[in-house]
Amino acid sequence: MVKYTIKRILLLIPILVAVIFIVYFLMDLTPGDPARIILGETATNEDIEALNEEMGFDDPFIVRFGRYAYELIVHQDFGDSWRTGRDVMGEVIHRFPTSFKLAVFGILLAALLGIPLGVVSAVKQYSALDNISRVSAMLLAAFPPFWLGMILVLTFSLKLGWLPASGVTSMKSYILPVVTIAVPQAASLMRFTRSTMLETIRQDYIRTARAKGLSEWKVTVFHALKNALLPIITVLGTAFGWMISGVVVIENVFGIAGMGQFALNAIQQKDVPQVMAAVIFLSVIFCLIMLVVDIMYAFVDPRIRSSYSSVKRKTKKLGRKQYA
Repeated sequence: MVKYTIKRILLLIPILVAVIFIVYFLMDLTPGDPARIILGETATNEDIEALNEEMGFDDPFIVRFGRYAYELIVHQDFGDSWRTGRDVMGEVIHRFPTSFKLAVFGILLAALLGIPLGVVSAVKQYSALDNISRVSAMLLAAFPPFWLGMILVLTFSLKLGWLPASGVTSMKSYILPVVTIAVPQAASLMRFTRSTMLETIRQDYIRTARAKGLSEWKVTVFHALKNALLPIITVLGTAFGWMISGVVVIENVFGIAGMGQFALNAIQQKDVPQVMAAVIFLSVIFCLIMLVVDIMYAFVDPRIRSSYSSVKRKTKKLGRKQYA
């Protein structure tokens, strides 16, 4: 497991380098003069040309990218914002906890709703509960998040006045955005869990467990669900990474000052240091989440643990034979 983890961590390096290059290249293609962004609209053409020459903005793309990569890798310097002059990584770290809380609450709610409903729907296949669950899941999965968020704001904030409409001032402020981000994911997770469980409960070992006299609850939870968890964990990990990096719409609907709003404003204003810091940070977080998901496989599926153990035993045995 240690070697596997190290290999996966080393694999992140070329992925992150590719992400950095692609995003930097795309930002270079967007219109806008960096010197004018820094000096403002009132700056003269002479001042803009002088700053472009001083900071190397007139250099070829590959030179500018190499200079940025050198500062990033060697000095771990993400630069300062072109608009505010503040350290961009400090702003990212300041905003990330809000988006992280939103994603954690969202994935927990999606899992608490989607997995049990998917299991029950699979066990009670073709029943009234199964039909209602499937239709509801299809409808909820089709709702655009921004539309669902606005409907929740109109209903629970403006008309009923139960919950705040924007900002993050208390735990109550998280309820509407968390529901907005969790409901479509819960619907998709319910459908995926149902299909995975239907495939699992038809296996021979499930019939053997029932033939041994085990209760239906034990067969469902300890045999069927446990063996169906691998693909479900993958979906949960991907959904969690998407929630952290893809909450742009939700944060703008509810006026939440998180990573999504930060990245969107930076892209609109072509603040390259802010965009690069946000994208690199979110890419690292997403890759680490996928790494944790892969490691969790070994704890869920004993076949994976045994495969690692058998490889380790064979390696030791071969080493002893060579030594002898």
